[in-house]
Amino acid sequence: MSSEEAYRAATERAEARRAALLDSIAAATARVTPARLRADAKDKVTQGMMALGTKTGDMVRDRPVMVAATASALVAYLARRPIAALFKRLYVRVRDRNSENDNG
Repeated sequence: MSSEEAYRAATERAEARRAALLDSIAAATARVTPARLRADAKDKVTQGMMALGTKTGDMVRDRPVMVAATASALVAYLARRPIAALFKRLYVRVRDRNSENDNG
């Protein structure tokens, strides 16, 4: 192989690699566009929510008592202030009734 043939072969390889690099750059650029990233994020969230729904449904079917107890505890925790106010009012009513009966 002469030096001219080696040069042409090296030039062809360089052109092929440059074309492959430009294709890779174009593909990477297309993948990081805001619209594509938004669509990918939306798809991941949708898939995650569907998987969570499936997992939750399976857990409810497998352990209904545990799920009901957990849900009840969560509701009681979230409604703790109104429940405490209710018990305070009931306590005051009972105490007032008892004090009327003691005096009367």
